[in-house]
Amino acid sequence: MRGEIDTQAWIEAGLKELASNGVGGVRVEVLAKRLGVTKGGFYRRFKDRRSLLNAVLGEWSRGRISAIHRVREQSEGQAPSERLNSVARHYTERLSVHGMAIELAIRQWARSDSVAATACTSVDEARLNVAGQLYRDLGFSPAESRERAILLYSFLFGQSLLFVEHGPRKFASITDAGTGLLMGLPSDKRRRKQTWRFSAGRERSD
Repeated sequence: MRGEIDTQAWIEAGLKELASNGVGGVRVEVLAKRLGVTKGGFYRRFKDRRSLLNAVLGEWSRGRISAIHRVREQSEGQAPSERLNSVARHYTERLSVHGMAIELAIRQWARSDSVAATACTSVDEARLNVAGQLYRDLGFSPAESRERAILLYSFLFGQSLLFVEHGPRKFASITDAGTGLLMGLPSDKRRRKQTWRFSAGRERSD
């Protein structure tokens, strides 16, 4: 048996087990065996299994929220369209199979657990807020920015689930195409453009 295991090691072991076998696999005896320690070490760190599960959710949500804010900060100084592309590419070029397995397991767990559902909501809101701000910087209204942020979010994660056989180059091509479509003109500019075309057409016909 190994010596005393710190709290973080238990949480990381919980995340690994979650990715492999879902929340049902995150059991004290399973993690103790994985870490090579007795269950007594667990109870010196956590009150019970639920305490560990809450810590796992906290670790995941804080990590995902910090990640999207880091991506936003790294793109500071770029044009709004370039910043949006940078955010989109981050989630396709650096796709982690292990990270996606954890996310899917937590989202499945959230279907029957209010704490897991709250963690998912906090992560979703952080990601949508960053994307929404980028769309507002492009000239979209708050309502349109929110709509496009949701579409972009759905597109990026749907792509990562459906086209796992694609390599980085193919992912980049799909990401660029999808992001380009989602950066079309805001509705007021589209209306002005359509009005101008209609007026120009009438002038020509007259």
